[in-house]
Amino acid sequence: MYGRARMFCYQCDQTAKGQGCTVRGVCGKEPETAALQDLLVHAVEGLSMYAHRARELGVREAEADVFVPEALFATLTNVNFDPDRFRELIFRACGLRERVRKAYEEAAREAGRSAESLGGAAALDPADSLADLVEQGEAVSIAGRKARLGEDVTGLQELLTYGLKGMAAYAYHAQLLGFEEEGVYAFFHEALDYLTREEAQAAEDLLGWALRCGEVNLRVMELLDAAHTANFGDPEPTQVRIEPVKGKAILVSGHDLMDLKELLEQTKGKGVNVYTHGEMLPAHAYPGLKKYKHLVGNYGGAWQQQREEFEAFPGAILMTTNCIQAPKESYQARIFTTSVAGWPGVTHITDRDFAPVIEAAKEADGFTEDGPDKRITVGFGHAAVMKVAGHVVDLVKSGKIRHFFLVGGCDGAKPGRSYYTDFAKAVPEDSVILTLACGKYRFNKLDFGEIEGVPRLLDVGQCNDAYSAIRIATGLAEAFETDVNGLPLSLIVSWFEQKAVVILLTLLHLGIRDIRLGPSLPAFVTPAALGVLQEKFNVMPITTPEEDLAAILGGS
Repeated sequence: MYGRARMFCYQCDQTAKGQGCTVRGVCGKEPETAALQDLLVHAVEGLSMYAHRARELGVREAEADVFVPEALFATLTNVNFDPDRFRELIFRACGLRERVRKAYEEAAREAGRSAESLGGAAALDPADSLADLVEQGEAVSIAGRKARLGEDVTGLQELLTYGLKGMAAYAYHAQLLGFEEEGVYAFFHEALDYLTREEAQAAEDLLGWALRCGEVNLRVMELLDAAHTANFGDPEPTQVRIEPVKGKAILVSGHDLMDLKELLEQTKGKGVNVYTHGEMLPAHAYPGLKKYKHLVGNYGGAWQQQREEFEAFPGAILMTTNCIQAPKESYQARIFTTSVAGWPGVTHITDRDFAPVIEAAKEADGFTEDGPDKRITVGFGHAAVMKVAGHVVDLVKSGKIRHFFLVGGCDGAKPGRSYYTDFAKAVPEDSVILTLACGKYRFNKLDFGEIEGVPRLLDVGQCNDAYSAIRIATGLAEAFETDVNGLPLSLIVSWFEQKAVVILLTLLHLGIRDIRLGPSLPAFVTPAALGVLQEKFNVMPITTPEEDLAAILGGS
């Protein structure tokens, strides 16, 4: 279509040979789309160069503030694969840049200062054709920086970039729900501007900026937590059906709870049942969502199984965010995207008008009979857990709970992720497992029992609910009059994409040590960078469940 573009992408765990995708993304991303994503990031940097300088003169462009997280979110792994949508975003970025540039220059004149004339990303003139845009994207690729700056500097720059991408996803969701903060937008612009400067080559400075990103992300996750509870109520422990119910059906995947609520409103009384999939599972715990009687259950497992699960699902499918994979022909006509998600040839829903999704569900067969009544429990957010914190503390002090393990994060198809299933199964019966994000699908349908009324498996929520896990940890630390590192708590984290990267940066900002990370370490974290993280925070790769448990629990 465009010729054959060159690509280099190593932003996720499944990157080819653990080094980088250079021919085609393992995720299904074509080289042309990868180049357009690189160009969009470049364009957003150019916008931020002017937005940061304008803000220093007291000028803020609200549309530019909101646009930056949206654009960065679109470049996350498994979110948007549609070249035409990226072309629109690139032109929007450059149009906003020009508006901000003019506002900046006017503010500088009024302040009696000389406005800077900026080059590089701030001077990008986007080409008219997709083929030429792809060439412009190739010219600003990661591979070029690696050749110019070396592996270590480029890797640390990408660590910050991926942190910003992950934070953008959380900020985007919060803003849609009415929660935003000027200081967050200011940091996006400042950090993106920093990445365009010559001084963004010192390892210590880059690591410092990455930790600052983790600090700001803590606030972003707090905003998102407040947004969810303000709109839908505090999650509460809830049993969720995991087998189908007879009738027409819609499956909702991704993370956007407002999309789900709007779909539930539009399907009321229409004889269509709604199921959650993947990271939407925690929706069942929110009072404002579980009140809908036609939200009947959860279907399937984590995102990487979707091509088989969606093929078998006899209804319509709505992808609200990541993680979409290349649809099979068997269900391409009944899968839809909305918000930032996109795939070429898949119908995209705008303005939350889900009529085409509902019509596709009515035309499909639906489930012809009920499945068995099997259920799992979700909804152990920080409000629910802290209500019983006193009882939990007593169980720890009496020796009935020996240790807490946070086993969670992203799931994926890469070999080695069975570690997390085996680890959870091997956790001693006097210990409690906290879990969140889609990594929990490795073991969340197993029966772990309870300890004097406290379930041994506490599902904290989706990756957007990582703040809940932090609140639980800090709340327990306060109860024990210590810090998080002083708790009988170990973090066993599975990473896949950029949201997991920024959560890791947040944990490091909080000074949390001894995190075990897997199934493999990020390709962009070079040995030199890993050495710094090990020295400062004792971040370490997972080994085997037996060895890691023995190291954590010792001889006790």
